[in-house]
Amino acid sequence: METQQNFIHPRDAIMQTMERIYRYRMTTTSGGNLSIRRPNGDIWITPARVDKGNLTRDDIVCVRSDGTVEGRHPPSSEFPFHKAVYEVRPDIEAVVHAHPVALVAFSICRAVPDTHLFHQTFKVCGKTGFAPYAVPGSQLLGDRIAESFKAGCDSVILENHGVVVGAENLALAFQRFEAFEFAAKTIVKGTRLGEVRYLTEKSLHEAQARSVALESAVPPPASCREMELRRQLATFLRRGCRQRLFISTEGSFSARVDEDTFLITPTQEDRELLRIDDFVLIRGDVREKGKKASLAVFSHQAIYRKHPEIQSIVFAHPVNATAFSVTDSFFDSRTIPESYVFLRDVRRAPYGVQYQNDGAISEYVSPASPAAILENDGVVVTGDSILDAFDRLEVLESTAEAVINAKSIGSVSPMPDSVIDELRSAFQLP
Repeated sequence: METQQNFIHPRDAIMQTMERIYRYRMTTTSGGNLSIRRPNGDIWITPARVDKGNLTRDDIVCVRSDGTVEGRHPPSSEFPFHKAVYEVRPDIEAVVHAHPVALVAFSICRAVPDTHLFHQTFKVCGKTGFAPYAVPGSQLLGDRIAESFKAGCDSVILENHGVVVGAENLALAFQRFEAFEFAAKTIVKGTRLGEVRYLTEKSLHEAQARSVALESAVPPPASCREMELRRQLATFLRRGCRQRLFISTEGSFSARVDEDTFLITPTQEDRELLRIDDFVLIRGDVREKGKKASLAVFSHQAIYRKHPEIQSIVFAHPVNATAFSVTDSFFDSRTIPESYVFLRDVRRAPYGVQYQNDGAISEYVSPASPAAILENDGVVVTGDSILDAFDRLEVLESTAEAVINAKSIGSVSPMPDSVIDELRSAFQLP
């Protein structure tokens, strides 16, 4: 199988990835470091004592294979463990180290998040491990981290320190790091709701065995409506990633073009970086030639076919709402008027219903019940436009966060039936 040549310079790849990590609040100004190993043995790495929120490409340092340093700053003080990981794992070409709060919480409890929480985190994070504490920058720390990676680990919690992940390139290392932190955050939130439910190997296989078999064809020239929908999908996906409603490796967004035609996100593409031409047109049972549709394509199709009023669908994993999906805690939208008006009664779909090609997922959402919790797989939200679906996704996540926070204060008091009846009448809810 041919691999695509990467033409992004290590300076730019490191700078852009660190900017994203910092913007996502997964590291601090002084914390974290990234590196890339080139085939000739050179290691490009973030500098020591430089603001991680304001890196430029000229700040990135190259440690040549002969040990000489090229750059206007010294390399990160953690360079020894980056080098140690590369020495024991020839397959790893990029390393990410940072201090995201949920993984740090696990590190100070001497625990490792169980990635059996979701099929995607289990797949993306690889084998997980734990490295005992040693002084940052020391050879001993490098030895201990390298020992975990030598044993086959890909994502390693550092005792009282943070996390290190490695992958075959920096893009994949970032995705692994993000998915690991997402799993940790969901567990932290979920434990405040109740007992967290993990997936069996059989359940994991059920999700990972999915395939999308659609005939392909060159579509006709795009209409102005299709062009506009492509623009909106790219815009709202980017916003959703930055608001942490999506993670880069998971989630799908679609919009109806006409009665039996819709646009949907592609599979195995970073959600935040999607361009308007990346979205896949589905016309009947035929996909746009040269593109791979999301593995959720049949679920989107089933919902559109059953509910002609629905114009946009989102499958996503906002962390607070997803915490409800990994516990048996009831999601009650009767918190404030906005929550109920936008969401109504949110149903819960049993695990795996969205992986089947029988259309059963379409029974759990409708114009009268536009959102549903998917057991151990986030949420599905529908709307009469892309904006409407995205707005409801935001409201769903905000409501979930408010409920979780309220549990630290006292008992949650939902609005009584009389208030709900009044809202239904005032807003003419179906």
